[in-house]
Amino acid sequence: MSKVAVFGAGSWGTAFSVVLADGGNDVTLWARREEVAAAINETGENGDYLPGIELPPAITATHDVEKAAHDADVVVFATPSQTFRANLTDWAPYLSNDAVLVSLMKGVELGTLNRMSEVIAQETGAGPDRVAVISGPNLAKEIARREPAASVVACADEDVAKMLQDRVHSPAFRPYTSVDVLGCELGGAYKNVVGLAVGMAVGLGFGDNTTASVITRGLAETARLATKLGANPLTLMGLAGLGDLVATCSSPLSRNRTFGEKLGQGLTTDEIVASTRQVAEGAKSCASLRELAERTGVDAPVAQYVDDVVNGRLTANDMMGEILRRETKAENA
Repeated sequence: MSKVAVFGAGSWGTAFSVVLADGGNDVTLWARREEVAAAINETGENGDYLPGIELPPAITATHDVEKAAHDADVVVFATPSQTFRANLTDWAPYLSNDAVLVSLMKGVELGTLNRMSEVIAQETGAGPDRVAVISGPNLAKEIARREPAASVVACADEDVAKMLQDRVHSPAFRPYTSVDVLGCELGGAYKNVVGLAVGMAVGLGFGDNTTASVITRGLAETARLATKLGANPLTLMGLAGLGDLVATCSSPLSRNRTFGEKLGQGLTTDEIVASTRQVAEGAKSCASLRELAERTGVDAPVAQYVDDVVNGRLTANDMMGEILRRETKAENA
């Protein structure tokens, strides 16, 4: 049985470990807190993040980085984007020089504006044939329950993407391959920001016309930026673009939509963060994506206004007014 190391025992890291185990892999799940690893091994479930879901016997947990990485030919990362570089600096010495390194993260690093695949390459020295991303409409609880889902495995080397496709294919999880790493990553990061905007609309009490409009214009904004940077526009119409966007904006399981709803109800970012243990990636990446769009010369009102609300410069209600007052134009301009 092939061994995969998964760094990050939160809800998504744990859920994807289930996918890997169902795909025939021996999985070692690294947990930041030793007590979480011990509880997983003792009870067979991750009670902190996915209570009530029985984990396959092929999954074992550890707090020991060296033990997690030992003999793993595939290493998967599922941690918050903004702390990933610091963590990877610590982990890199233990990773095999031949291992394929896979990002499940959907964010853009503050300051550097690097995507997570770029952070992996910089901190490990891995070439593009060893760095991959997996992205799509994959809400963790539904994946862990083995509800049918699909996703995209992207790597610049198509043979590596196909190898990973085989490793993560399971009865409930259907992966497709792509060589468009950039498009998959930007689609995954931007949908979180759009999810926040949709959540704000819901929190303000608006209905389906409003949310559909925000989703559609958010997708157009994503496509403008991604294609300007070199992505394949069809990627944004696929699972890592539209598919992920629909799931994030439609589901109450989405952290970003839920975070946005609370902003729409009048809570501040600090108040929301204090009341929840889980990270809404869009609340951090909105600033990065706004800056990336500005540097690229792309009009990005959704990222701009979401960033303003998240950082207390506008209220959610003000944001809706600002969007409606923007100068009108042709839809595809």
